[in-house]
Amino acid sequence: MVVYNFSAGPAVLPGPVLKKAQEELLDYQGSEMSVMEMSHRSSLFEEIIADAEKLLRELMEIPKNYRVLFLQGGASLQFSALPLNLAQNKKALYVNTGSWSKKAIAAAQKIENVETKVIASSEDKNFTYIPEITQDLIDEDAAYLHITTNETIGGICYQEIPDAGDVPIVADMSSNILSNDYQVSDFGVIYAGAQKNIGPAGLTVVVIREDLLNEASLFAPMLDYRLQADSHSMYNTPPTFSIYMAKLVFEWLQDLGGMPQILQENQKKAGLLYEAIDRSPLFHSPVNKQDRSLTNVPFLTTSSQLDKEFIYAAQKQGLENLKGHRSVGGMRASLYNAFPMVGVRKLVDFMEEFEKAHGGK
Repeated sequence: MVVYNFSAGPAVLPGPVLKKAQEELLDYQGSEMSVMEMSHRSSLFEEIIADAEKLLRELMEIPKNYRVLFLQGGASLQFSALPLNLAQNKKALYVNTGSWSKKAIAAAQKIENVETKVIASSEDKNFTYIPEITQDLIDEDAAYLHITTNETIGGICYQEIPDAGDVPIVADMSSNILSNDYQVSDFGVIYAGAQKNIGPAGLTVVVIREDLLNEASLFAPMLDYRLQADSHSMYNTPPTFSIYMAKLVFEWLQDLGGMPQILQENQKKAGLLYEAIDRSPLFHSPVNKQDRSLTNVPFLTTSSQLDKEFIYAAQKQGLENLKGHRSVGGMRASLYNAFPMVGVRKLVDFMEEFEKAHGGK
């Protein structure tokens, strides 16, 4: 039985990437060493990390005045690093759109010399929409405006980036980096955990505009963006194997045709599933249509008991990890770049079978 992995993260990786890693696992380019074994100061690894940055810059069309950092600690560590680097003795603005933005807000609020202000929220409707951000909400003296471009749990996504004027926009892009047509120049900082669209867990990518690198040394060197940039992401031993895997994923994306092609594929995959949900008398989506995510699709039946039956029956068909997050229940299909269209078709076919078996109720 073929298994289709709908996990929200760590998530499915491209088959060709896993195969290439398998082939090179014991002997990378004739070195008779695995990437996991070689020094991060070796010429072979220096080439890997340089190629990874070059490929990411090409895929995302990153301007020259932005630095690319390969860090550790997940996106959650950046929740604290951001205000420490950018907003000490300043005001930081946040938009609350769900679980991950709430964690970012909570982390910033713990820093005593940062004034944290939530300027908009969709909590009033259980985070099922993206709130409108207007110019009158933006304090021009703020250090940044923080948004979460895609909420993995709630399945809502920014279709357009708000205009914050001269205030830099900082974005947690963990669950839809490399799967959209955002322009890097619209952001001051982009950060993302790798385990959804980039590679295995353990790597975090930060893309930061050079003028936002702090002038003074930060008290915590591992959190200091300027120090990390000056050290070329090698202040300490970086997550070498995760960076190598990311490089392979970047190569795979480039071979597919880059961002325009992958966006088109993602729109087709998500469109097929949303169409099935919208025409169904049994399944429904809780998310405002205009704010629906391409990468994380939550849906429900008419009862929590039926949700459980669906998840159990789907698993027996090889449709794995469809259970929704414990905070919202129901089901969630995560359709990251590496998830195949054939898996979406199998899910839609199974939904129709399940609906017929339960009388469409």
